[in-house]
Amino acid sequence: MNNVYFISDAHLGSLAIPHQRMQERRLVRFLDSIKHKASAIYLLGDMFDFWNEYRYVVPKGFTRFLGKLSELTDNGVEVHYFTGNHDIWTYGYLEEECGVILHRQPTTVEIFNQVFYLAHGDGLGDPDNKFKFLRKMFHNKACQRLLNFFHPWWGMQLGLNWAKHSRMKRTDGKEKPYLGEDREYLILYTKEYLKTHPNIDFFIYGHRHIELDLMLSKNREATPQERGEKGRARMIILGDWIHQFTYAVYDGEHMLLEEYVEGESRP
Repeated sequence: MNNVYFISDAHLGSLAIPHQRMQERRLVRFLDSIKHKASAIYLLGDMFDFWNEYRYVVPKGFTRFLGKLSELTDNGVEVHYFTGNHDIWTYGYLEEECGVILHRQPTTVEIFNQVFYLAHGDGLGDPDNKFKFLRKMFHNKACQRLLNFFHPWWGMQLGLNWAKHSRMKRTDGKEKPYLGEDREYLILYTKEYLKTHPNIDFFIYGHRHIELDLMLSKNREATPQERGEKGRARMIILGDWIHQFTYAVYDGEHMLLEEYVEGESRP
């Protein structure tokens, strides 16, 4: 089969997730269930809660997940890995050892003659100045080199505890619920982007940890009859692999936002 899958936000290794080993196994079972159906898999960021590579050291754990990625790429499945705001610090290991195709920026790609805009979603229209500052610091080359001056144990503890603190500040460790079309910054960003890029058919993001499937007009001045299918773009936020276990799948005709249920078999 030639299905294309999109998933994001597993945050593997998070100190704030009590069921992390079960969570990793569930993710691996899902990837195993689609390995003969998928032509490509897009991992849209924050698959790890904190990932930092040193010259001769990579983070402990995740062997089941990394092994499954390697198996998929060895068998000819394209695996695209987008860095998020928790797994920026990758310097070649995932590409060289696991065979993934790494993306550090939003990417526009054609899939089955449809144009997709793919991104983790962090930094796209977010009005939070504190987050903007942290993101700029995390992406700064000098700051990245400074982090790697730490012994790997200290560096990992620093990163994992920062990520845990960030998550535990939220209610029940979860993201804010859907804020509405006029307040969600990813929606506002997408509407603005569509004004200059009306060729985009699908926008797919992670980051917000909510499930969202929304149709947006490419030409807001047109009537509903004039817009039709070609006059609309579809925006999807993928949810997460902590509580929701959701993903999107596209077969060239249909785009579905699904939940992975253990033992459930889909065509």
